[in-house]
Amino acid sequence: VKGNGRQRVLCSVAAACGFTVAGSGVGFLLFIMLSSLSRTLASALRLTATRPLEQLLQPGLGHGSVAAARPFARGLWMLNSSGSGSSLSSVQRLPFLCCRQRFPTCGCGGLHTEGDKAFSEFLVEEIKEEKKIQKDKCLPKVSGGWDLEIHGTEAKLVKKVAGEKITVTFNTNNSIPPSFEEEPQEEQKAEENEPELASTPNFVVEVTKQDTKQTLVFDCQFPEDEVGRGEEESDIFSIQEVSFQPTGESDWKDSSYNLNTDSLDWVLYDHLMDFLADRGVDNTFADELVELSTALEHQEYIQFLEDLRNFVKCP
Repeated sequence: VKGNGRQRVLCSVAAACGFTVAGSGVGFLLFIMLSSLSRTLASALRLTATRPLEQLLQPGLGHGSVAAARPFARGLWMLNSSGSGSSLSSVQRLPFLCCRQRFPTCGCGGLHTEGDKAFSEFLVEEIKEEKKIQKDKCLPKVSGGWDLEIHGTEAKLVKKVAGEKITVTFNTNNSIPPSFEEEPQEEQKAEENEPELASTPNFVVEVTKQDTKQTLVFDCQFPEDEVGRGEEESDIFSIQEVSFQPTGESDWKDSSYNLNTDSLDWVLYDHLMDFLADRGVDNTFADELVELSTALEHQEYIQFLEDLRNFVKCP
């Protein structure tokens, strides 16, 4: 076989395969066929080296194929499958996928717990005890010709004297002072040591004269320590501030001057107290005001307990 090295190799391969080389034309054609065959074999060898034979024989298991991702998708389907005809129908959903918190309810649609039941039973007994200690079903009256007006927790006493209108307003909210009594000793009974609650609200006295555009206003309170300012008789209430406000206006102006009595001259203060006493606002009035406010506060407290019990219980 004549020719270059590559031709001699190809001719040897052709002879091994049973081909006979005769002539230059036939030899050239054979050279082209064997070159194609060699390139094909070289590509196959490279592919086999980079890709395992098992993947070539089973292309469905190759990386990124649909068959490779199908087992994971099937597993998700098993979690959500509930069909009766499926062989996997016995697979149950995980608890965290179908967990619901249940509360005891009734026909009213409201929430009712054992704590609510115990709370309602306690309120029933508390209401009974409060009604037992309630002194009078009717409110006590204030002597001196006062007319009483009640609007919720706010009360107003009004009377007219010789062309003047005197109005006393107070609110029973937060009117019971906190008690800091010492704990009873062992030999003392708790019931004997319990003090009676008294409502001592701050109150406002308004004095209005006819044909005037200003009202004289006194802000009064019950001091914790009943220390009198005079030597003859101690006052159970005190004047904190005095001011003039526009007549007929419910919203008073902050720009109006307020006379604070903490640093006031004793003589001027005594005259202000006498001015109120001449119009029926004295110690007797203050005592009756405490009794009225205490009854009003207790009445409102019982009503609150009843409303609370109706709110908590099942209708």
